[in-house]
Amino acid sequence: MSRILIAEDEERLSAFLEKGLRAAGFATTVVADGPSAVALARDEDFDLLVLDLGLPRLDGLEVLRTLRAQGRRLPILVLSARDDTDVKVAGLELGADDYVTKPFRFEELLARIRVRMRSGGTPEATVLRAGDLVLDLRSRRAEVGGRSVELSAREFVMLEVFLRHPGQVLSREQLLSRVWGYQHDPGSNVVDVYVGYLRRKLGKERISTVRGMGYALAG
Repeated sequence: MSRILIAEDEERLSAFLEKGLRAAGFATTVVADGPSAVALARDEDFDLLVLDLGLPRLDGLEVLRTLRAQGRRLPILVLSARDDTDVKVAGLELGADDYVTKPFRFEELLARIRVRMRSGGTPEATVLRAGDLVLDLRSRRAEVGGRSVELSAREFVMLEVFLRHPGQVLSREQLLSRVWGYQHDPGSNVVDVYVGYLRRKLGKERISTVRGMGYALAG
């Protein structure tokens, strides 16, 4: 099992990342400050580091600089609210393999992590299918039985999540976190509303309700 080190001092976000990555099949370890990130990344065998820039005691850029100076070549994905060009360039020049800005979609983050950790070099799928349902991630187009379907941005993201897990029961909490992000309101009924939108556009039988558990897309 691949191991990911998460260096993030915002507790809610680190818990969200840890839960999502574990559900995706990764083993995770969380640290909340820069020196701990350097020590664990240096001394233990991790496959990737998710690195926040705003860490206490030693910021993320210094963590990155230190690890690369020590010869550590593990993939490092920077995750930061700082989206100004100078900071991005500094991070990449110091040796970051990727840079994702907050807020972010978990599915995009997961895809970027998989790309960095993949050894075979196979490109990430850009067209997702389930039966006669097709979703093109590049053109942002959806089709059912050859018929084009117009989707809103949230509907598109929710359908992408379902298509990445065909036949799998996804809880409301999973859909909330993956479509609306870690700052979602757990008491919201927005998932049920958007499932209703997708059913009207794709067909009622396309997404089934699993009582007490969540929703599943027909494979």
